[in-house]
Amino acid sequence: MREKIILKSADLFLSLGFKSVTMDDIANELGISKKTIYKYFSNKTELVDASTISVQETIDGAINGILKQDLNAIEENFAVKTVFKNMFKKAKTSPMFQLKKYYPKTYTKLMDHEVCTFSECVMSNLMKGVKNKLYRKDVDKDMVMKFYFTLVFSAYESELFSHNMKDLLKTELKILEYHTRAIATPHGVKILEQELINYKNNQS
Repeated sequence: MREKIILKSADLFLSLGFKSVTMDDIANELGISKKTIYKYFSNKTELVDASTISVQETIDGAINGILKQDLNAIEENFAVKTVFKNMFKKAKTSPMFQLKKYYPKTYTKLMDHEVCTFSECVMSNLMKGVKNKLYRKDVDKDMVMKFYFTLVFSAYESELFSHNMKDLLKTELKILEYHTRAIATPHGVKILEQELINYKNNQS
């Protein structure tokens, strides 16, 4: 039952927002009493925490699956982008922005994890891309990783960008293109342009 509560809560939080979903909403969706939820979670903050971890683990598992595939560095980035698009397709506004505003402690824990995961994934991707001559060999990997991290997470947190999820996903695609063009070899640019076509075709 605990796992069912977490999964349903995560779905509702992503779809409707962390603040607007109540314990009553979750209980009604599951067809259980609110008292049952409180057997496993003493308050909503605990449930938000557990739901965030669940979403995080699902994304990590999907990304690890992608990393085991025989994809080149640019294909890999677009595959990861698709994971996030599918995970947050029901979300109306940025989950990260909501967490930062309403559940800052959960947000801080999430970011501690994301910084490590993001850094490792990007660095691995950069090394693969340089090795396969899709990225330039003179790329400053550490600096590029920091630039990319700043761009991606600023899009989800900053007031400069719309917090509408559809807009954010478009912004994220532009950031990926910007990042790749900045470091790609001519061959890498050709692959990037094909991946952009493939990605846009898959939207229809």
